Amino acid sequence: MIIEMNADRARLNRLRQELAQHSHRYYVLGDPTVSDGAYDRLFGELLELEAAHPDWVTPDSPSQRVGAPVSDGLPTVTHEVPMLSLDNAGSETEIRAFDQRVRKFLETEDEITYTAEPKYDGIAVELRYEARTFTVGSTRGDGKTGEDVTHNLRTIGAIPLRLPNHAPELLEVRGEVFMPLEAFNAMNQLRLKNEEEPFANPRNSTAGTLRQLDPNVSAARPLDIFIYGVGRGETELGADSQVDLLQKLADLGFKTNTRFLRSKGIDGIIEFHQALENERNDLAYEADGSVVKVDSFALRERLGQLNRSPRWAIAYKFAPQQETTVVQDIRTYVGRTGTLTPVAVLEPVHIGGVTVVHASLHNQDEVERLDVRVGDTVFVERAGDVIPKVVKVVRKKRPKRTHAFKLPKTCPICATKAERIEGEVAVRCPNFACPAQIKERLRHFASRDALDIDGLGEKIIDQLVERGRVTRPSEIFALRSETLIELERMGAKSAEKLIAAIAKARDTSLNRFLYGLGIRHVGQRVAEILAREYQSVGNLLNADPVGLEATEEIGPTIAAALRAFFDDPKTLKEVRALTSELTLTAPPPRPPPDMSSPIAGRIFVLTGTLSVARNTVKERIENQGGKVTGSISKKTDYLVAGANPGSKRDKAETLGIQILDEEALETLLNGT
Repeated sequence: MIIEMNADRARLNRLRQELAQHSHRYYVLGDPTVSDGAYDRLFGELLELEAAHPDWVTPDSPSQRVGAPVSDGLPTVTHEVPMLSLDNAGSETEIRAFDQRVRKFLETEDEITYTAEPKYDGIAVELRYEARTFTVGSTRGDGKTGEDVTHNLRTIGAIPLRLPNHAPELLEVRGEVFMPLEAFNAMNQLRLKNEEEPFANPRNSTAGTLRQLDPNVSAARPLDIFIYGVGRGETELGADSQVDLLQKLADLGFKTNTRFLRSKGIDGIIEFHQALENERNDLAYEADGSVVKVDSFALRERLGQLNRSPRWAIAYKFAPQQETTVVQDIRTYVGRTGTLTPVAVLEPVHIGGVTVVHASLHNQDEVERLDVRVGDTVFVERAGDVIPKVVKVVRKKRPKRTHAFKLPKTCPICATKAERIEGEVAVRCPNFACPAQIKERLRHFASRDALDIDGLGEKIIDQLVERGRVTRPSEIFALRSETLIELERMGAKSAEKLIAAIAKARDTSLNRFLYGLGIRHVGQRVAEILAREYQSVGNLLNADPVGLEATEEIGPTIAAALRAFFDDPKTLKEVRALTSELTLTAPPPRPPPDMSSPIAGRIFVLTGTLSVARNTVKERIENQGGKVTGSISKKTDYLVAGANPGSKRDKAETLGIQILDEEALETLLNGT
């Protein structure tokens, strides 16, 4: 019996190794060495052995790509190393300006060696490997926190579930999940054949697939991935440049794109970008530009980063795509703040993988500037995820007897007389009870970045408002299952799930709540600043205009919008009703710096791999009045050096700057 079990286990291990190798050749190299039938037979044998010995099933087994239980929701994952966004360049002039900034910061006239890779129009993800086994996969999210989509990423054949023995014990790699165009089109053809609604474009389909709760749905859709970067584990990987990193990632079994260029100087990068743009419609995937990076990791360390983007990389975007079409109608839409927005209804046109049927005309001034009319032939532009816009009217094709468009004098929904405030371009419906405004406010309040009430979508909100069940956000929390069941396409189970989602939303953060209120000029960033500064709704209600204006990044415009919102009796009543329903958690306030500390006014530079997150070290230094910068200069007082410090340590020694290890820094911070 023992001999048979040992033989089964040995066969099981061989099958897993063989299947992993075959998957790598098929999904990554595109060079399979066995037929699909032969692969299926090996896979079937593996399933039989695991069924006979269920306690032998491990997370890195090929059988675990599909079949995980359906999730109840998507938990969140914290990125220990933030997934930063990139600044954009839209022209050769702007990319040359980027090169000049890099050289100026590095204080050199020498040409910099850059790499350029395609900028995929997909979904950025991070894959975490612990003890060389794939354990967690997450979306980029806001850069600090993403959604846990491990169960869906496991279904992607190009993602190795286990890394070879020479891989670091802990490794976090970054990449882009996308849907190949050929596979996307084939999938849509099948959906049409089955009388199902086709997907709008590959990116949206990819995003929706990754957020599926059932991994079997994801497994049935043709997702792929390219890996191009590393979070934690970069030092252990031993790469010293982007090109070296791509090679090391490929050696570990990751799928990397061989379509890249390393160039000394920016001229070669521009040529690469132009060639890629010329071929964009022939690529196997959607791309909206190229990503330009400083190749050397040592130079990247010197360049450092800004608040949300690195200084050493930039997204070089393709020129916006344009098509011509005909304006079939111009309609007026009412937003959550009452703004009347003219929108062109277009003869459907395909631009950059998306069928466009609407384009915003923004306001009456823009309509008059373009002189756009119903029946006009127009150029429509779409760049990435930007809302399509009309950029030009072809006057020669204008039909006879057209009429200039004017926004209505009354709201098209509630018939209230529209107003235009002096000094503003917007025309607004002043009726706070306008059904259109109510719907838009509710949609915003329930949206993912606000209260995130899963299941409270546009169609449900429309019915609730039209039936008079909900007229303001606070009434959402009074909904009951019996009310929801009355709605179209709402069964008992769906009603219970929505009630549970509403209950879950009662515990939320102060910044999400402030964003969800829909105050003019208060986006997510401003809401976070206000929450951290004021700590409660009560404190914010009592804030005077002078204090608001003095708050970091607020200024007079936002301060005036806040006071106008909270001073309105109707909105104030609603805010108080909401705060009685919700439990709001404020982010920890940033303490004032201790200017009596011995390090107050001192300048620090951090380098190498530290045992704790750099942001934590930076915050501790700044809390005691110190300043952390990204580059060594004669003004630097201390260099804090972790493992593998690189060239910064050499420069510090040359300049005679005091070098601290983490223990010495701790002593300095503790004043001992």
